[in-house]
Amino acid sequence: MAGHSQFKNIMHRKGRQDAQKSKLFGKLAREITVAAKLGTPDPAMNPRLRAAVIAARQENMPKDNIERAIKKALGSDSENYDEIRYEGYGPGGVAVIVEALTDNRNRAASDIRSFFTKSGGNLGETGSVSFMFDRTGIIEYDRSVASDDAVLDAAIEAGADDVVSGEGGHEIYASTEGYRDVAKALEAKFGEPRKAALIWKPQNTVAVDDETGEKLLKLMDLLNEHDDVQNVYANFEVSDALVAKMAG
Repeated sequence: MAGHSQFKNIMHRKGRQDAQKSKLFGKLAREITVAAKLGTPDPAMNPRLRAAVIAARQENMPKDNIERAIKKALGSDSENYDEIRYEGYGPGGVAVIVEALTDNRNRAASDIRSFFTKSGGNLGETGSVSFMFDRTGIIEYDRSVASDDAVLDAAIEAGADDVVSGEGGHEIYASTEGYRDVAKALEAKFGEPRKAALIWKPQNTVAVDDETGEKLLKLMDLLNEHDDVQNVYANFEVSDALVAKMAG
């Protein structure tokens, strides 16, 4: 699910997420709190917090909720969350990376392991699949902000590594070291992006048949619906017909 395919393969879940706003807001608030706790509570000075706030705004999370999550990080009674990365193989040998923030490592590991097992996959050791992904920064804009050429020119000038423009919008990729500077330069030109974050980008993607794809999409949903899971990345692509079927 890399590049342009990420839009069509992932968007089918959006409707379900909209129906579970409270759970989604809870995850967003958790990331905001952790980001604010690890750095400064000022989004302008804290890239991770800035990314978390942008993500919250994109989901129409109320401003009060965002401010409350930041203030929570400053209190002595705020929960402590462990950041954990799980790696494994889903159906068809597809590589999967799961990022979690949890206050109960044993619960998270047990639940995530069971999801992999039930789907016909298996959870591996840290590092078992991440070598097939690149850790990179991504800045996303809606298609309407500018033409493909204008975005490409601005991205090159800002120091980006790659640009993918398509029906779903513009995706600008940058190194982990340069990503924040690229994001700032693009924001000055095009305004606030719809997403700015560090992600795991597959080096290559594998097309899977609909039977395997259905199992994989169900695994993605199970993982994404878990309270402790923040992000899920995988290196497969499925047909438009299956995406339409699962969306229905």
